[in-house]
Amino acid sequence: MENKDIIRKALLFSGLEDEYLVEVADIAVRRPFAKGETIFTEGEKAEGFYLLASGALKLCKISPDGREKVLHMVHPVETFAEAAFFGDGKYPAEARGVERGEVIFFPRGAFMGLLERNPRFAMNLIASLSLLLRRFARQIEELSFADAPSRLASYLLDLAARKSTSYQGKTYLELDMRKGELASRLGTVSETLSRTFKKMKDEGVIELDGNKVTIMHMEKLRMIAGK
Repeated sequence: MENKDIIRKALLFSGLEDEYLVEVADIAVRRPFAKGETIFTEGEKAEGFYLLASGALKLCKISPDGREKVLHMVHPVETFAEAAFFGDGKYPAEARGVERGEVIFFPRGAFMGLLERNPRFAMNLIASLSLLLRRFARQIEELSFADAPSRLASYLLDLAARKSTSYQGKTYLELDMRKGELASRLGTVSETLSRTFKKMKDEGVIELDGNKVTIMHMEKLRMIAGK
């Protein structure tokens, strides 16, 4: 798929006419990455931002003792690292490949030129950053006030809304990260996550087979999430 066809699907570039999409595609650089490869590190000078064309990435923080905290899983046609345009101009977290794929890189200088020439870019950038801010505000709220079952239920509901299959009242989905990474993302430990999965299974809310989850009772899951 051509860069322009991928770019047009991103929130940041939604509503742009073809002539402007061509301008964006002209400054874009496509880069492959391998599973486990680091795209950029926390504190590295931000030379631009990215759009995930294929594969999967995670944004994470690494503690001084080497522990990893997953902040967000990046999915295809999502942009990331836009916030590096502001503040101190450094990447606030590390981006690492979960499975091999490709990113599209937008150099900072060239993109700033597009912003100056087309106010629509600026408005879309504000919308994209607002969505990012709401996402992290919700994450902080969940980590501060919700217990492990509520956090897990919210995650499963969000995942089901993005990518799932429904049949005869059941919803089928696959976890988009390893369980250890999910525990980190939910602000808990692997043992607590395993107990929470087991409790939901025993209560007939879900079935679990490796990374494959079947939601048996969607309303109960919503109740656990507090939604």
